[in-house]
Amino acid sequence: MAGDEYMVHQHRDVQGGTARATVFGISDGLVSNVALILGVAAAGPAESTVLLAGVSGLLAGAASMAAGEYVSVKAQAELVERELKIERISIAEEPGLERKELAALYVKRGIEPDAAEAMAQAVHQDPDVALEVHAREELGVNPESVGDPVAAASSSFLAFAVGAIVPLIPWLIGGGTAATLASVVLGLAAAALVGAVLAVFTERSKLRTAARQVLLAAAACGLTYAIGSLLGATVI
Repeated sequence: MAGDEYMVHQHRDVQGGTARATVFGISDGLVSNVALILGVAAAGPAESTVLLAGVSGLLAGAASMAAGEYVSVKAQAELVERELKIERISIAEEPGLERKELAALYVKRGIEPDAAEAMAQAVHQDPDVALEVHAREELGVNPESVGDPVAAASSSFLAFAVGAIVPLIPWLIGGGTAATLASVVLGLAAAALVGAVLAVFTERSKLRTAARQVLLAAAACGLTYAIGSLLGATVI
């Protein structure tokens, strides 16, 4: 590199729950609702029944996803906060012990004892810095990024709704065999798109990731359609 220039690369926040909830929400909404719609449609009910099932699946699934995501991320955040509180008290009351503990961690990573002690001493000059470093080294968390439960729940609700409405569109404007086939086509196409977008973020093969999403969606659709057909034939 010329002179004092250097490159600084940025990382995405992979610890917070929002991105995970969004990706999972869209995929789950899409797969679960297309499977639900096809399962009900296969039983041969009135078109209004299929539409009602799809709308109910969208609303119930989105609400359930949001509630579950909120509880999950909130519990994780509270657990991290508790551990940080314990660490903060320990740094204030037993700084020498915490400093030795940090130095020992550095030594385990291959740093010479004297250098490790010097690094630990430098870190403990500022209690806030010491807390952040101990949190990263001992707990494996970033104190500034423990996840926002409200944001995770909101994004999960919206994402699930976006995914779930895709296979429902044909039933909003039509019905019968044409709507069933359209739900399948839209569902599989959307699954492929979700896989391709996910591959961009993870820097993996777009084709393989999209194919994986399509196969999972197709398996769910095939299973529920078969069960719906059997139940419909039994009832009739």
